[in-house]
Amino acid sequence: MVREANIFDIPQINELGKLLHQNFEKLVNIKKMLDDGYSKVIIYEKDDVILGFISATVLYDTCDILDIVVDPNHRREKIASNLLTYLISECGENMKLMTLEVATHNIPALKLYEKFGFEIIYKREHYYKNDDAYLMARKSE
Repeated sequence: MVREANIFDIPQINELGKLLHQNFEKLVNIKKMLDDGYSKVIIYEKDDVILGFISATVLYDTCDILDIVVDPNHRREKIASNLLTYLISECGENMKLMTLEVATHNIPALKLYEKFGFEIIYKREHYYKNDDAYLMARKSE
């Protein structure tokens, strides 16, 4: 099931976030995101276990996807696709532009984003500690 996160989901989100950064909990304040009125945190859960989440900042007619994480044991189960579909739907028809950064070597993620209409618009050198990133964008029609 895909739904918006709530305060009770924070411990599981932080645990999954460690797949991105070992100190995710210190770098990303999920509680603040849930309360700030412009962030979205959406989870995919099954049997009360969060298997993935996506977080984004939504301002006016733009959306910047910050993180998308799926439990490695549940990849290739369309969880990321479901999260992206939900986010796009939540942003609505007024959304003109969605952006994200992705590591240049992350081929599965690149294919996923391209499937959703994202295009590479810029390469950011040394964006990550050991990799460059592509800035990708999806314009609404």
